[in-house]
Amino acid sequence: MPFAQHRRLHTFFMMNVFACMGLSTEVVFTALMSVINQEPHCGKPLIALAGYTYVWMVFIYASIPLLGYFFFDKIKHRPLFVRLLTYTVFVYVIEFFSGLLLRTLTGSCPWEYTTGFHILGLVRLDYFPAWMFFTFLVEKLYVFMNERVIQ
Repeated sequence: MPFAQHRRLHTFFMMNVFACMGLSTEVVFTALMSVINQEPHCGKPLIALAGYTYVWMVFIYASIPLLGYFFFDKIKHRPLFVRLLTYTVFVYVIEFFSGLLLRTLTGSCPWEYTTGFHILGLVRLDYFPAWMFFTFLVEKLYVFMNERVIQ
């Protein structure tokens, strides 16, 4: 269990690492997408590579090691492509429902998509390759960190 006494500190550390990884990856991704789409953020020139994220994302990315604990062992023996496909679909489910929850609670979803192939502005299906790559990195980091904890 992630919160068993001998794993609490490790789990808390992993939650912080994944929150930081997710936030920093999102900032870099949005900065690069602004250059690709020629749409600067916050009135900054494109050369500034201005990216952004939302505080709400801390909680979402920090949940990765908790979800991974229950999810990874069930599919770790599957081929890599199947695992990445499964993770990416799972990401879309989480993105959709967390966005829907935030829209219900706050009146708007922070990542409201208005361009690209999206579903209700909550998920962009054309970001599938990017999410697949991200889940590859997440799995590698998750496995690396879990190999270094006392069971």
